Amino acid sequence: MIFGETDVSEAEGAILAHGVEAGGVVFKKGRRLGAADVAALAAAGRASVMAARLEPGDVHEDPAAGAVAAAVAGSGLTASLPFTGRCNLHAAARGMLVADAERIDRLNLVDEAVTVATLPPFAVVEPRQMVATIKIIPFSVSSEVLDRVLAVAHGGMPPMRVAAFAPRRTVLIQTHLGGTRPAVLDKTAVAVNGRLAALGCPPVWETRCGHRASDLAACLETLPEGAADIVLISCASAIVDRRDVVPAAIEAAGGTVDHFGMPVDPGNLLLLGHIGRIAVVGLPGCARSPKLNGFDWVLQRLVAGVAVGRSDIMRMGIGGLLKDTGSRTLSRPQAVDLAETPSAARARTPRIAAIVLAAGRSVRMSGANKLLAEVGGEPMVVGVLRQVLEASARPVVVVTGHEQERVATVLARSGVGDDFWIVYNPEYEEGLSTSLHRGLAALPADVDGVAVCLGDMPEVEAGVLHRLIAAFDPHEGRAICVPTWSGKRGNPVIIASRFFAEIRAISGDVGARSLIGEHPEDVAEVAMDDLPHGAGILQDVDTPEDLRALPRRQSARQAVDAGAGQDRPVDGGEQAVAEEPQKP
Repeated sequence: MIFGETDVSEAEGAILAHGVEAGGVVFKKGRRLGAADVAALAAAGRASVMAARLEPGDVHEDPAAGAVAAAVAGSGLTASLPFTGRCNLHAAARGMLVADAERIDRLNLVDEAVTVATLPPFAVVEPRQMVATIKIIPFSVSSEVLDRVLAVAHGGMPPMRVAAFAPRRTVLIQTHLGGTRPAVLDKTAVAVNGRLAALGCPPVWETRCGHRASDLAACLETLPEGAADIVLISCASAIVDRRDVVPAAIEAAGGTVDHFGMPVDPGNLLLLGHIGRIAVVGLPGCARSPKLNGFDWVLQRLVAGVAVGRSDIMRMGIGGLLKDTGSRTLSRPQAVDLAETPSAARARTPRIAAIVLAAGRSVRMSGANKLLAEVGGEPMVVGVLRQVLEASARPVVVVTGHEQERVATVLARSGVGDDFWIVYNPEYEEGLSTSLHRGLAALPADVDGVAVCLGDMPEVEAGVLHRLIAAFDPHEGRAICVPTWSGKRGNPVIIASRFFAEIRAISGDVGARSLIGEHPEDVAEVAMDDLPHGAGILQDVDTPEDLRALPRRQSARQAVDAGAGQDRPVDGGEQAVAEEPQKP
């Protein structure tokens, strides 16, 4: 990669290293300069820019990050689309991150250009929570470096996965002495059931017996067939030796004591054994408390189906001092609440909803409703909805107005499924803003942003939304994501939820375009130039002439797909893209 001051005359195709201003237009860092950009910079008097130019053998940061993410991610992980050289991995279900620390270290030691950061191994993760991020530091990486990184990642099973928690059948045996109060035993059962509930397991099957090895062995031997995957033993008196009551009872019942003691405090006096395939855990006294202790670490692994044995427990010392952390184990509702707090929101996949605006009166269509016009063998609004549903935005809300019964009927019979709902805007004649308000009002409170899609833009394909969603990250200054093609801004647009109040304050026949202008520091332009049909973000249908031009552009697109055309619209397409759509 060539990096440094670059003459503007030689900058076409280069990637800006720093943002520049030219003629009132700001070109942001990371923008790949096109011919129009170079002309604008030259016209503004810019002689040079700081930029990067890729050479043969260089791999752009985005495909490089995507390749590393695909190589390191095992089961239970999903990858975001790469953007600005970053690709994030998220948990598909609640469970435990299992990461090979040695191989992750080897990946990071290959070259400074490639970095992989993860949560600590065996961390408990929530659905959609970010568990790892892959970042390519410069704008590109050499193919030789990338190959070396991938060789490490492919050297065995993927180096990270999420083991989902699964419901485990659990038996709790509590021993008692003459002076043991029933309330103490009841408290222990409550604490254990709370831990199991937080891990998605049913309550325990409980029994109690005297604190003698013979009594406990009898309980273990008479467990109902298939009653347990895990047996927990809570003692009236703590286990203090391998020859104490609990280990003696396990061996008398035909089992094996695998390990006694652990380098975790609280939790030192934990015992681990097995009877056949059943894991048996002798609980430390701290298991009666809801505070985090060594028993939680062992229980989480057992519920996740992650092997835990003698050496695993003996390696828990680093980070094993839990006495002053104040952490608590949580019930399922509490765990969900914690996962949704603002401090944790950054670490999960943003939830993006979609609003399809389909309420317009088609005033320039000579009396016809453009949304019901046939495009590609189906009504225009159906094709638009089909593409939106192919993306990951959920929920999807279609706002109707003009001829709402006809539009709703067409959508209901469209065959695109039922993963959307329709909201009627009785105030549609008062302008586009009223439809935006109705759409926002229909969204759940926990969405992080919304993709505002137009029902009269049938050439916007699902790939556009996929890329916008991947780019969206308010914490990195990308709270408003706008697609571009040849430097021109188009639609749809994704807007963070923190701007919803401002959108609700907009009135009249305007959308969110003014909001975009008021918050330039939060706007991320996401280029669609490399998508085969990226120009569709600029092409709406307002007139009969626009509608007649669609088949010609579709023919041109089919020629592109067949490798016989250009990735630019023809026969009227250039005129269509010359005027940037002004909505939303």
